[in-house]
Amino acid sequence: MRSGAKVAVVGGVFVLVAGGLGYGAYEVVLGGGGSGGTETASASSEVRTGPPDKKEIEETAKGFLAAWASGDGPGAALLTNNESGAEPLLTGFAEEAHVTKAVITPGPAVGAKVPYTVKATVSYEGKTKPWSYSSELTVVRGLTTGKALVDWQPTVVHPQLTEGASLKTGESSTAAIEAVDHNGKVLDKETYPSLGPILDTLREKYGDSTGGSPGIETWIEPADEQLPNTTLLTLAKGRPGKLQTTLDAGAQAAAEQAVKQFSGASVVAVKPSTGAIRAVANNPATGFNAAMQGRQAPGSTLKIVTAAMLLEKGLVTAGGATECPKDVLYEGRTFHNLDYFELPSSSSFTTSFARSCNTAFIKLIDDTEDDAALPKEARDVFGIGLDWKTGITSFDGKVPEEAGGEAAAQYIGQGTVQMNALNIASITATARTGTFHQPVIVPQSLDDRQLATASRSLSGNVTQQLNDMMRATASWGTGKAAMASVNGDKGAKTGSAEVDGQGTSNSWFTGFSDDLAAAAVVQSGGHGGDAAGPVVAAVLRAGS
Repeated sequence: MRSGAKVAVVGGVFVLVAGGLGYGAYEVVLGGGGSGGTETASASSEVRTGPPDKKEIEETAKGFLAAWASGDGPGAALLTNNESGAEPLLTGFAEEAHVTKAVITPGPAVGAKVPYTVKATVSYEGKTKPWSYSSELTVVRGLTTGKALVDWQPTVVHPQLTEGASLKTGESSTAAIEAVDHNGKVLDKETYPSLGPILDTLREKYGDSTGGSPGIETWIEPADEQLPNTTLLTLAKGRPGKLQTTLDAGAQAAAEQAVKQFSGASVVAVKPSTGAIRAVANNPATGFNAAMQGRQAPGSTLKIVTAAMLLEKGLVTAGGATECPKDVLYEGRTFHNLDYFELPSSSSFTTSFARSCNTAFIKLIDDTEDDAALPKEARDVFGIGLDWKTGITSFDGKVPEEAGGEAAAQYIGQGTVQMNALNIASITATARTGTFHQPVIVPQSLDDRQLATASRSLSGNVTQQLNDMMRATASWGTGKAAMASVNGDKGAKTGSAEVDGQGTSNSWFTGFSDDLAAAAVVQSGGHGGDAAGPVVAAVLRAGS
C-alpha cells in the first residue's frame, strides 16, 4: 500500500498499522475468512472477461476496504474503476472529515455486491465522537484491463453522498437552529425523519438570523452551492436559535407514520384559512422532497380546478344533469371512464364529480370556447405556476396551454399537467375557502418575503357548490371508504394517473376536514382511494 501500512492476519482479522498517516490501529473483519493478503485477483497479468467470480469479488472488496480503513486513500482508489474520481473522497475521509479511526466490517457478498458497516471515530479540535453507518460496494470487471475492480460511486464512502459532494468536519458554516411548530413544540430529524432535508434547508437559509452560534459537525457539502449541507454527526452543539415554523407536531407525526405504509408516498397538509403548511412527509424520508418538489400528472384530483372553471362559466351546476357516457372521442383521441362505466343521462354534475367520470368533463371542452381556459383558471384563481415563496424550495405546479386532445387530457389531470402533493393540497384549500392563500412553512414575518397572490377569488356560490361536490365524494362517492374515519365537515377527490411505461397508475387523493386540507400521492399505488386515501385520512384525523 502506498502509505506503507503493514498488514498482518490474526484469526481472519486484518490488523493494519498505517505508517504514513499515523492513524493507529484499524481492523477490517473479513466476511469469508479470506486468504490473508490484500493482493486482489486484478494483480494477475491475465486479461479476463465476464463477470467477476466469487473469489475475485471477495479479494477485491477485501483489498479495497483494507486500504480505505488504513487511511490509504490513493491505494484504495487504485482498486476502483475510477481512480481520479474516488481518490479525493477516500483521502478526504481522513483529511477533511477528520476520521481518526475506522473499523470496516464486510458482510457476506450478495452476488457482486458486498455490504459493510463502518464504525469510525471523528476528532476535531479536541472534540471526539463515534460515528457508525452502513453502505455497500459492487465489484465489476474493468472495461479495458479486465481486472476485478470496485465500481466507484460516492455512496461507497457514505450512502448519502452524491456526485461532486464532499465529507467535511469542522465548525459549521451556519448557526444551529431549534425549529418549533406553531405551538412551540420542538421538531427534530430523529422524531420526524421527513423533516431532515427541510430542517437542513431552513438552517442554511435562516440560521444566521435566529441568534444562535455554530457547533462542530461532520456534514455532506453538496456540489451545488444552492443546496444545503446535510449534517451527519454533531461533535459539539452550538447554541441553537429558535426558528418558528407553521408545522403542527401532531399532524407531522401522523404524516410520518402514514407514508411508511407505501414506498414512494408523499403527503402535505395545509390550513385553508391561512396557507400555513401543517405537515410534509415522504417515503423515503431522506433526500429529495417529492412532496413539495415533485412534478407529475395528478389525475382526477385536478378536476377540482376543471369543475371550478365549468361552474364559473355557467356550463354546469352542481345539481344540473350532465352526460357521462362510457367513452368519448375528442379530436382523434378516445377517453373512457374506469372500467368503461357510464351514468344515466339524468345524473347530476355532482354525481359525475363524485364518481370521477372523465367523459362528463371532456364533453364540455368545446363549450368553453377557449383552449387556455383551464390554465387561466389554475393560475388566476388557484395560484398555480406563480412564484411561491414557501420558505424552502418548492415547485408551484404547471398547467401549460395546450390544444386538441392534449387539452382534453388536461381536463382530467393527465397530459402535460405537473403537480405535487403541496400543489393539490393548496388547490383543495383554495376550493375550501374560495381564496388562494400561498402555502408557507415559515411565517412571512420572518423575512418579509413577497408571497404570491392570485388575481381573483371564487364567488361564494361556486365555492359552496365545489364544497358540496367534494362532500358528496367523501360521503358516498369514490372517497367514501378512505374518509369514513374522518370527522368534521369533510370532502374529498380521488385520482389515478397513468404514467407511460408504468404498469400500475399512481394513486392520488385529496381531502379536507374543517380547516385542514391534505393531499397525497403514492407511486404505482393504483386507485386513489386505495393507497393515497388512507394517508390523507390519517393526517386529517390528527389535525381535525
